[in-house]
Amino acid sequence: MIGEKEKKAAEDWFKSLRDRICQEFENIEILHQKLETSNDTHPGRFKRKETKRDSGNNTDGGGGVMSIMRNGRVFEKVGVNVSAVYGQLAPEAQASITARKKIPNLSKDPRFWASGISLVAHMKNPLTPAIHLNTRMFWTPHAWWFGGGTDLNPSIVNDEDTKFFHEVLKKFCDKHNKDYYSKFKDWADTYFFIPHRKVARGVGGIFYDDLTSGNWGKDFEFTKDVGNAFVEAYIPIIKKHFLKSWTDEDKKAQEVKRGLYAEFNLVHDRGTKFGLQSGHNVEAVLMSLPPTAQWLLYIRGLRPFLLLYPQ
Repeated sequence: MIGEKEKKAAEDWFKSLRDRICQEFENIEILHQKLETSNDTHPGRFKRKETKRDSGNNTDGGGGVMSIMRNGRVFEKVGVNVSAVYGQLAPEAQASITARKKIPNLSKDPRFWASGISLVAHMKNPLTPAIHLNTRMFWTPHAWWFGGGTDLNPSIVNDEDTKFFHEVLKKFCDKHNKDYYSKFKDWADTYFFIPHRKVARGVGGIFYDDLTSGNWGKDFEFTKDVGNAFVEAYIPIIKKHFLKSWTDEDKKAQEVKRGLYAEFNLVHDRGTKFGLQSGHNVEAVLMSLPPTAQWLLYIRGLRPFLLLYPQ
């Protein structure tokens, strides 16, 4: 029986991972200041803001904390959100879950609890890939499961980065199940595909959902290692590129790629849909959107023009 003890353990882990990642990222900002003395920008720091879920009936629906850094030396915009939300699932949220997973009696007893961490980093240097991380635990009176994943989103693909990123993910997956990496890599390739563009969002990673083996502790340990893998895989990639120079064309390529990222998150991402359907704070749900992006529009042979998307 999964109860309050397990819920608290999961919520505490997501908070501790948030603290670790925020400290790592702030340390990178400080390191960049020491190494790149010609730049007088102050190192970026995270600012935190509490959020509340709108339960729809004036009851406590839980909430979370947003941690946002903007206009840093290395990070143009990065958000690391944690949340623990609960209450009753609205019909549209129930439908989005039961479309892929059978949960007995959910409509009769729509109580739920969910906690997780969600991170998206958009980098100043276009040679450094953007990245996404999410891990979560979901509970209803009739079912529980873990889900999440991480994927790398370069605007300029670097094969060495891709290889290293996937090697680290495989190492951590193999600790738990030799089949996990190939299974969850394939799932990521499918999930992070943009159907209307017929392109992948990035160079992949891992994605999993509905992980409920019957052994809560085992599934929780794997979910924790997804977070550990993220730190081990991404920090070296940042440090590899953060002092490199870039061109205007590199920056343009980054902003066009950000447009694809925004399209996926607004049109296809299940987390975005569920967050909006369940009454979670809109600012927190849309934290993943890039600070700027560009779309190239071609209209009947006319020269392309750019639209700037500010957020």
